[in-house]
Order: sequence, then structure tokens, then C-alpha cells
Amino acid sequence: MVMEKGIIHSIESLGAADGPGLRFVVFFAGCPMRCAYCHNPDTWEMKGTEMSADEILAQCASVRQFLKGGGITCTGGEPLLQSKFLSVLFEKAKKDGLHTCLDTSGAVWGENTKCDIDRILDNTDLVMLDIKHIDPIMHKKLTGQDNSQILNFALHLGERGIPVRIRHVLVPGITDDTASLLALGEFIGQIRSLREIEVLPYHTLGVMKYSQLGLDYPLKGLEAATKARAARAKRIIFEGVKQGIKKRQSP
Repeated sequence: MVMEKGIIHSIESLGAADGPGLRFVVFFAGCPMRCAYCHNPDTWEMKGTEMSADEILAQCASVRQFLKGGGITCTGGEPLLQSKFLSVLFEKAKKDGLHTCLDTSGAVWGENTKCDIDRILDNTDLVMLDIKHIDPIMHKKLTGQDNSQILNFALHLGERGIPVRIRHVLVPGITDDTASLLALGEFIGQIRSLREIEVLPYHTLGVMKYSQLGLDYPLKGLEAATKARAARAKRIIFEGVKQGIKKRQSP
């Protein structure tokens, strides 16, 4: 049975950092990951406001005139935890002529979820996929989850021809070693529908939220990454991408 309502943490009417153009951004509640640098720990639990797809799109319609070049982005939390509801929302959004963007970790991808997620992808114009770490051991240490399903999801997006923007948070001393960045780039180069790569400098904006929620901040004392450090990392990743493309194109 299709979920009639989703559990929504919050909505941002006009977001500028969640896809192309100005976006109507829907933050879904619930996330299976516990990333050490997460700046939205308040979205982890499946708690929020129950909303129907029509209610969400009615709010979107009120700012539609400002969304030229933009559209609707579903993020979280992890929106794919509510895949049946999300598939309804995106189907209705596409019928309304909206550009649809999915911001996800891909962590729930698997045999049991493939059919539901593919229904979402049928109406998805762009996926912003977060790859936290290419090394499986470091990924689990950083997020509490394995990364094999995430990497498989990335390749599936390529097979389906869904445009992909890869996002990678550069965390000093954790995700910035040269070997890992090259390996990440080589993997990314094998995604057939890759459109863009973002390297996001780690910041400490989440520290206050953890304090307010009574949680210990896992990376306490770690300084934010500089833009220059992120730019260097991106150059290294692109060197790996070249190798990945060669690997993909080789017979």
C-alpha cells in the first residue's frame, strides 16, 4: 500500500545550495547513517509533521514563480527511507512540470528496495549522491554503515542514465589522504551519467545543534577545512576520474 503521507522534518521555501537554481527543499525525517560530521542530527529520528504530496506541492506552488531554473529537492535525513511516499511526490511534481532533485546517501539501496527506488528514479532529473569515504573500513568508522550498497547505487544510476552530482565532504585527517582521494576519483569516473563533482569543506556548524540536543559531538576540536584544501582535494580526485574513465572505456 502506498504511503498517503510522509513524515517531514521541515521545508525551506527558497534554497540556493540544493540543486540547480532556486529550490523548494523538503527535508525528510529519518536517517540510517550516523555521520560523525552530520550537521542535521535533528533529522535522524522518524519524527516530524505528516504531510501529503498534495500538501507539499501546494506550498511549493506558492513560491513557484521564484523557481525559474530550479525546482523541488528532497533531502533529509534520508528521503529514500520513505521511498513509496517519495515516488508519489516526484510523480506528481513531474506532472506539475517541476525539475526534481534527490539528495541522498544511497545507504538504503539493495535488492529489497530496488523496485521502489527505481520508481522514484523514473521521475528524477538529478541525483546528488553523497559518498562519505571510498574505503569500506573508514566509511563504517565515519558513518556506522557499510558503503558497498552506496557504490552499487552510484553505478546503477549510471546504468539508468540518471544525471549524478557526487558530493564529498573533505574532513581534515579523515577523508583527505591522497590515496583515498585518487581511489574515490577512479570510482567516480566509472559512473556513466556523472555530471559534476562537489568537494565540500568540513565545517563546524553542527556543533551547536549537538549541544542543544544533548549529544556529544564526535569530531569535537577538529578545525574546519579551508577552501584551498578542498580545491587541492578536487584536483586529486579529478586525476583519479581520468583513470576511472579510461577503465570504463577499455574493452
